[in-house]
Amino acid sequence: MSKYLLDKFLFTVDRDPELVERYREDPRGTVTMWEADYANRILNCHDGESSTWLRFDDVEREALATHDYPALFGLGAHPFLTLTLFIAMFERDHEPLGFQLEYAQRLAHFAMPYPDIAT
Repeated sequence: MSKYLLDKFLFTVDRDPELVERYREDPRGTVTMWEADYANRILNCHDGESSTWLRFDDVEREALATHDYPALFGLGAHPFLTLTLFIAMFERDHEPLGFQLEYAQRLAHFAMPYPDIAT
């Protein structure tokens, strides 16, 4: 498991409106594409710099592919990254603050201490 890679996915997708829409419409395809094309790129580096070892495990991949943000939170994905990305994708489908309330309700079963979000 790589909390770093989960957070990197959430961060990079959230900052690209085209990726946000692609992830909303085709989550499994977006996760597959992102893992192949973006996972091993080094953040804030010029093209050509990359690593070769970063991969999602099956649990991470499935949580991302099904938009399962409670599972992502349980895996240690940063809650602000999950919240901002999923707001970008689903706020339009709810009343004002509706998605944020749904997010809080779906994470309400977590008790402190919360999963470790350190990377």
